[in-house]
Amino acid sequence: MNNQLNIAGKLAKTFIEHPLTFILSLFILMLGLISLEFMPREENPQIKVSGGSVIVALPGARPDEIKKVIIEPLEKKIREIKGVEHIFSYAKDSLGIVQVQYYIGEDKEESNLKLYDQVMRNMDIMPKGALLPIVKTMDIDTDIPIATIAFFTKEDNLSQTKLYNEVSKIAYEINKIDKVALVDLKGEKKDQYNIEVDSNKISAYNLSLGQIANQIKALSLTTPNINSDNRENSLTVLSIKNAIESKKDLENIIISYNFGIPVYLKDIATITRGYDIQNKKEAYLYTKDNNDGIEQITLMVSKLKGANSVTINEDIFSYIDSIKESLEKKGIKYIITRDDGYTANNAVNSLVQNLLISIVIIAILLIFSLGLKEAMIVSLLVPMILSLTLFVGFLMEETINRITLFALIVSLGMLVDAAIIVIENIVRHRKEDGGKSDLKTISINATNEIGNATNIATVAIIMTFLPMFFVGGMMGQFMHPLPVFVPIALIVSLIVAYVFTPYLVKKFL
Repeated sequence: MNNQLNIAGKLAKTFIEHPLTFILSLFILMLGLISLEFMPREENPQIKVSGGSVIVALPGARPDEIKKVIIEPLEKKIREIKGVEHIFSYAKDSLGIVQVQYYIGEDKEESNLKLYDQVMRNMDIMPKGALLPIVKTMDIDTDIPIATIAFFTKEDNLSQTKLYNEVSKIAYEINKIDKVALVDLKGEKKDQYNIEVDSNKISAYNLSLGQIANQIKALSLTTPNINSDNRENSLTVLSIKNAIESKKDLENIIISYNFGIPVYLKDIATITRGYDIQNKKEAYLYTKDNNDGIEQITLMVSKLKGANSVTINEDIFSYIDSIKESLEKKGIKYIITRDDGYTANNAVNSLVQNLLISIVIIAILLIFSLGLKEAMIVSLLVPMILSLTLFVGFLMEETINRITLFALIVSLGMLVDAAIIVIENIVRHRKEDGGKSDLKTISINATNEIGNATNIATVAIIMTFLPMFFVGGMMGQFMHPLPVFVPIALIVSLIVAYVFTPYLVKKFL
């Protein structure tokens, strides 16, 4: 036996007859199953995109004043922040907005903190009369939904405002589900009294829109804190009637007096109870049977970063199924229009099936080149390599997504190289030895012989993927799993080949 063993020879010598080698192989396969089950699944990899907006109000200021006293000083201070790529600003009456975009890949939490800190530390540059700045940060994790559901109704007795009230209750319950970050509604119609003023009539009464608005606002009531001097030091309120309880209350608001005769709101305007007509956003559902579109409300659900979209969506749709009957009684129907959990789960399951097919193909090819037993040995190593690769990715808090699966598929052909080289060299040494040495010695020497060359070849392949770590921008973030999983898979394939190939050869050959 060669006394100068390299890493390959040492691993082969240690595990070829070790009693725990078989248990270790089962343990590795178990780690793979656990990783496959609990590793978060999502359709696309998480991309680090940081940015935010600084909103400053200065009542009464013109856009050119806003630009000079708010936007320009803010832009100058924000440019001092490291990692800022672009600044976009615009000014309008009484308001200035500065939007900040960081380089892709910058840490979100750290970037948000730097922006907030920079604005608050420079409050002295704000002009007199400016309100406290509002720092609104961007969160791409919650901006992209993983599930969308379209709610609609064909019942005449259920208005869009009533539909919104029902769907908002559903949104509140879904927001309680674990790992759900944000629930948003699109196309909603909220209850509102609409006052359509007749311009001819207000001219006849010599009124302005400002007068009408002020009279309506005067009905809003705020009760301040009251200090009482009574014995209990408290104030007892019997009842306070709401100023506006119905359409009739609005109609009977006195706007002004004309020659001693009161002018009511109903004299100059048409009042209806409906939805917020100033909301111009609408959502329609188109089907094969309805080309005109059906008015609907879309409920969108986003998850927390790193959460499993499969389990979250299962919980969401299970809840929707549980209330399906009650929705139907109210005349509400729904259609699931997006399910990233289903897509991600199907992709992972499809990969597993394709990997099994690939293993069978590899085994068939190796049977003709190496032999039946040798082909079976190599085929047994592939699941262990993939299991250990997934487990390492799980420890690194990576997720299973389309790029992760692509990385595993790309590396699949290279994963068996080390095992094939090891077993082929063992078989060759065995034929050349002619039975003079035992199989243990032959296996260790053969593994040791190809160790350094195989290591160098694997490192060379890994080096070709390392430059992808330095690719910037959106593409670098999107393709991040590729330079992570391919090197891990190749390193794991070396270790598995050196540890388990000699052991399986000793058992089966």
